[in-house]
Amino acid sequence: MNYKKINNLLGWACGIIATLVYVLTLEKTTSWWDTGEFIASAYKMQIVHQPGAPLFLMLQNIFSNFAFGDNTKIAYWMNVGSAVCSGLTITFLFWTISALAKKVYGRINTSGELSNTAIINIMGSAAVGALAYTFTDTFWFSAVESEVYAMSSLCTAVVFWAILKWDEHADEPQSNKWLLLIAYVMGLSIGVHLLNLLAIPALALVVYFRKTNKVTTSGVVKTLLLGVVILGFVLWGIIQYLIKLAAHFDRIFVNSFGLGFGSGVTFFALLVLGVLVWGLWYSHKKIKPIMNIAFLSVAFIIFGYSSFSMILIRAKANPTLNNSDPDNAFSFLSYLNREQYGDEPLFNGRYFDAKPTDMHETGKVYRKDANRYNVARKKYDYTFDRTTLFPRIYSEKHEAYYRDFLNLPEGTAPTMGDNLKFFFGYQIGHMYSRYFMWNFVGRQNDAQGHGQFTEGNWISGIKPIDNMLVGGQYALPESEKQNAGRNTYFFLPLILGILGAVWHFKKDQKDATVVALLFFFTGLAIVLYLNQTPMQPRERDYAFAGSFYAFCIWVGMGALWISDMLSRKMNAKTAAMAATGVSVLCGPVLLASQNWDDHDRSEKFLARDMAKNYLESCAPNAILFTYGDNDTYPLWYVQEVEGFRTDVRVVNLSLLSSDWYMKQMMEKVNDADALPLNIDPEQIKDGVRDVIYYNDFKIPGHVNIEELLAVMLSDDPQAKVQLQSGEFGNLLPTKNMQYKVDKAAVIANKVVPKEWEDVIVDTMQWTYPGNIVSRADLSIMAILANNNWKRPVYFTTTTPEENYIGLGKYLVSEGFALRLMPVASAMEGEMSTPIADVEGTYNNIINKYKWGNIAHSKYLDPDSYRYISIYAGSIFGETAQGLLASGHQAEAKKLVNNAYENLPKRTYLMSEIYGYSSLIDAMYKAGEPSKATEIVKRNLKFIRENMAYYMAIAETKPNLEMRNMRYAMASLQHYQQILTTANQKELLAEANQIFDQYKGLFQTGE
Repeated sequence: MNYKKINNLLGWACGIIATLVYVLTLEKTTSWWDTGEFIASAYKMQIVHQPGAPLFLMLQNIFSNFAFGDNTKIAYWMNVGSAVCSGLTITFLFWTISALAKKVYGRINTSGELSNTAIINIMGSAAVGALAYTFTDTFWFSAVESEVYAMSSLCTAVVFWAILKWDEHADEPQSNKWLLLIAYVMGLSIGVHLLNLLAIPALALVVYFRKTNKVTTSGVVKTLLLGVVILGFVLWGIIQYLIKLAAHFDRIFVNSFGLGFGSGVTFFALLVLGVLVWGLWYSHKKIKPIMNIAFLSVAFIIFGYSSFSMILIRAKANPTLNNSDPDNAFSFLSYLNREQYGDEPLFNGRYFDAKPTDMHETGKVYRKDANRYNVARKKYDYTFDRTTLFPRIYSEKHEAYYRDFLNLPEGTAPTMGDNLKFFFGYQIGHMYSRYFMWNFVGRQNDAQGHGQFTEGNWISGIKPIDNMLVGGQYALPESEKQNAGRNTYFFLPLILGILGAVWHFKKDQKDATVVALLFFFTGLAIVLYLNQTPMQPRERDYAFAGSFYAFCIWVGMGALWISDMLSRKMNAKTAAMAATGVSVLCGPVLLASQNWDDHDRSEKFLARDMAKNYLESCAPNAILFTYGDNDTYPLWYVQEVEGFRTDVRVVNLSLLSSDWYMKQMMEKVNDADALPLNIDPEQIKDGVRDVIYYNDFKIPGHVNIEELLAVMLSDDPQAKVQLQSGEFGNLLPTKNMQYKVDKAAVIANKVVPKEWEDVIVDTMQWTYPGNIVSRADLSIMAILANNNWKRPVYFTTTTPEENYIGLGKYLVSEGFALRLMPVASAMEGEMSTPIADVEGTYNNIINKYKWGNIAHSKYLDPDSYRYISIYAGSIFGETAQGLLASGHQAEAKKLVNNAYENLPKRTYLMSEIYGYSSLIDAMYKAGEPSKATEIVKRNLKFIRENMAYYMAIAETKPNLEMRNMRYAMASLQHYQQILTTANQKELLAEANQIFDQYKGLFQTGE
């Protein structure tokens, strides 16, 4: 057999298979979370959130051209870009495994030629490992959406493959070209994601093993330390300090020498270039090969890193999406350092209950003004009364969770033991080991929780083991059995990986150690570095894909262990083929069969349709306030890429507290006008009015918002108070606010339905809920004061109520958005629930809204089915109830039928059942009893089965599901009332029976 030819062909074949799988299962449009931002930014070369991914954006922009002008296909082709990168990753993984296995068989066969049996073993193991990784849960998820992790995995795969190529050719002339390739790919990978750099310590060990004459423990330790130093040099020295030095050079040249902005950066760049050229010249002249390769490697890393010039260039162009506006040296430095996200303590820090004892300055933040860099503000940090080495329980915001997790009573101070318990139990156990087991043992379901007994734990499919872990001894509800995210691998991929690791360490301890290092640094080392707090907004398994990549090298080698065992009983060639066949079934085939249904996203469109629904809920030229990632990024996508409802100005309240974002809101973009803020940008620049504090002046009654704005924006020293830092800042003198309504303007701009015109209030009055005023809060107040109802103002239904600045009673539902209307006090008093504009919402539901194929999609992910309760209750149910109340029986019937056709025919969550109450009641009243009964039966079955499951769990894990149980009991109470009114005696008896069975639990307060 021709080894090289077979290796190439099979490597490409595995990559093509993987790519085809990913293309078949990828999402055809944008998905949740960051993909909407990435697609929109890649399409128009815009700036994504810190720390940026310029190379990723530029390459994805190339894929967008395959849409050939059809903007609705751009997201699809960018998703294909991720699929292609992921397929190439599988190809390089195949070649990596084959290279490692070949080294072993090459030593066994002293003739230097590989036997056919050896080639079968090598190729079989490479195919098993590569295809196993193809179908693993974490990698497959990232492979089918336009996110950075697919391309980041490709960078890691290329780098690890390249070091093995160097190892193979290290004694040949010009072998160091492989090291330069690695340096260049690492430099490029910085423009995708930093995860690739974590391979450096493993690469250092490969070089040591290849070049040393005698391996020693001290040599290994020194090499590892050197690898960590090189990692730190790239991570901090090149990525951060080069830019930091450039920024301070620029400050000196501008502030001290009076030169233009950028002059210092240019000088510093030439200085760095000069040092590199000198280093290369000197090392070549003096014949210092190590010094020469070091300077060349740094040069190639910087060359690859230069993709970040795209960020500076495009920021200067001020695109629509321009996160952090990094158009100068210091804002670019802040962007790279991810300063908007803050830092986590790593080596020394506070306990969560520690009290500050002192405050000290830690640095300065500079901003670019008209002709110089000025100090915007100083950085401060606190000294605490209780600190610890290796702090893991440090977040003051998560004290309740820490205490619950650690069984730590209120008032009891945590200890180092508690610190380590959280580290091993949560950070390693829940946030890494659980993810690892998802990929190689099995997954209980796709529910995203925070360690709950019934949410997202790992399972194996082997009942005695699962009984001890996740309540497998209890009768599973049908909803759990039907959950596509319930995947069981019976430990087989894990066993293959362990056997492969044993085989590898036995046959080649050096290379096995290198793989183990890659596994550690891309897994547990990330856990150490991230130091994650609990209650993350989403699962974070994607961060550990490199670790699972490394383990799949051993999964492939598990076939070699099996082959060795079988060869003792049968012909070696037959054993090789049999081992490959068994391993393929236990690895790739098993993983593919279990994971396909919950990774096939080809029928999902909800993120895109939900974004359009938000925008369609708004009147023309509206201002729409959003808050989170999932009610912002998809909107950016449909506006920037598909050109949908570009008249609506989408304003993210989380970003609006930043000076750069507030300034951008003062400019027109697309078809949307600037926000009517009427604030001088100098008044809200970085370091000026970052926060305005409430200081009660005991002012009687309510104060006009215009007067309060004047005080908060005043530069008069009497309008300021001294802050804890010693500086002076503006204040909010009262929380009691009011705005006098121009009724004529309200009517002229059709702000309220015609039938509500008689109840427009003369003055809106409310109480501001917070103790500080952010730029976001200030902006809302300014819009209210300056808009005079010319532009409609909305909040998405998913925006938390605390972000309404107290205006909640004046927000009226128009579907997926709540519109600011001056009517609530006159109509409903101090109402917390928005009033529904029934006819407007009905029109949107019937004629405008789309539902993302959730009724017919084979699989719905948690981010999608969480919305069902909103659809069933707030959208369909409440609107139908409003139609019935106003005598529109025919419209109500049409609406509930629309709901029946567009909502899923299964139940996902207990909270969803609660949301269905108003819709079911409307169905009975509108003359659709059979459809209402079908839903009630389905939901009662869900309650009955899940309550029994929760109660069985509670015997060993008390109080874990009390929230869901309360939802169930509240839902039953609603259903009892509805079924009594509808005269559904049989269903009422069933609801009563379930309620009576569990009501004692809550009546006794257990």
